[in-house]
Amino acid sequence: MRDLVAGMRYLGQGQCWVARHRRWWGFGLLPALITLVLYAAAFTVLAFRADSVAAWATPFADGWGAPWQALLRGLFVALLCAGGLLLAVLTFTAVTLLIGEPFYESLSERVEESAGHCPPGPDLPLWRELWAALRDGVHVLLRAAGFGLLMFALGFVPFLGQTVVPVIGCCVSGFFLAVELTSVAMQRRDIPVRARLRLLRGRPALAVGFGTPLVLLFLVPFAAVVLMPGAVAGATLLVRDLVPGEEEPAPDREGRGRDHGGPGPDGSGTGQDVAAAGRVPAGA
Repeated sequence: MRDLVAGMRYLGQGQCWVARHRRWWGFGLLPALITLVLYAAAFTVLAFRADSVAAWATPFADGWGAPWQALLRGLFVALLCAGGLLLAVLTFTAVTLLIGEPFYESLSERVEESAGHCPPGPDLPLWRELWAALRDGVHVLLRAAGFGLLMFALGFVPFLGQTVVPVIGCCVSGFFLAVELTSVAMQRRDIPVRARLRLLRGRPALAVGFGTPLVLLFLVPFAAVVLMPGAVAGATLLVRDLVPGEEEPAPDREGRGRDHGGPGPDGSGTGQDVAAAGRVPAGA
């Protein structure tokens, strides 16, 4: 229960962080806006073709009389749209992180610096970072798709399919959403995707508490765009809790630690956030 609440708290802290650093919030909106346009077009096509897909997928019901044919195909359309929405939530995050990899990497570094210390990431060219993000995203999405197909099939079970299964589906989607959002800070620590999954499986309530509220909020139109920068910031704070034992670099003779990353959109460079007094408040 404590981890469940902690996950929600990190989500809130991330949104508070971008509220205090509004230029970074605007900086992180751009990739999400691009992805939103692409997904809106795809979901519009799905909505208009859902009846045709239902008729194609249930040929055995062609000879059924009313109202059974309409009930079966109506249920299929509802499950198809619901599954499409949940899949869109997961893939939206993966695609947005891929499109905005340089944006969210800079945002995540800034959050780490304001929280105390940003660990140095692997020195890789941009194309290799993008390839790693794509490869890891596909790995996570394939696992999520397997669970999604299982939830889709269980959705046809009377009563349970309309009550218990949607709740379980949201929690599973929340877990995988947390895996995707933590990938920015995890990749900087050079943690492979299978190790990330093991870390989050070790504290599933933390991942579910962070990701499940986002799954529900992302279903609200435009909420994914608005909340995405704060979600990345909150996931970065969550990783700092999940991967302990990182030591800050020793200061040099002038009292300065190692600097990481490049200047952000506010032109402030990558120094410590004095206003945050070295830490993001735990109760933010």
